[in-house]
Amino acid sequence: MTTDIKNLWSPAHQAVEDGDAVELARLLDSGVNPDEVCCGMTLLAHAVDYEADTAIQSGQEMEVTLIAILLAYGASPRISIDAGKTPLELANEYQHAAARRLLQRFM
Repeated sequence: MTTDIKNLWSPAHQAVEDGDAVELARLLDSGVNPDEVCCGMTLLAHAVDYEADTAIQSGQEMEVTLIAILLAYGASPRISIDAGKTPLELANEYQHAAARRLLQRFM
């Protein structure tokens, strides 16, 4: 029996996983904690992972839309995920320069 990860995500994490910036902003605007943790990841770490991984898989340029939305709503770039890495460390691993520059402005 396999577990459907989609059923494990909170609504905000599912919005990140779907790349749905409008839904993410709507949820944050309705009071969702921008530092919410689900499945061992903060929303911000999840956004860095999603935007970098999506770009790598598609061969397109890495975006920062979800990252910028979360930072605008007060997400902390200093909170580590279960693996002990901050969103900035994830951005460094992915060589995601735009995310790195944006995150550094909020450190």
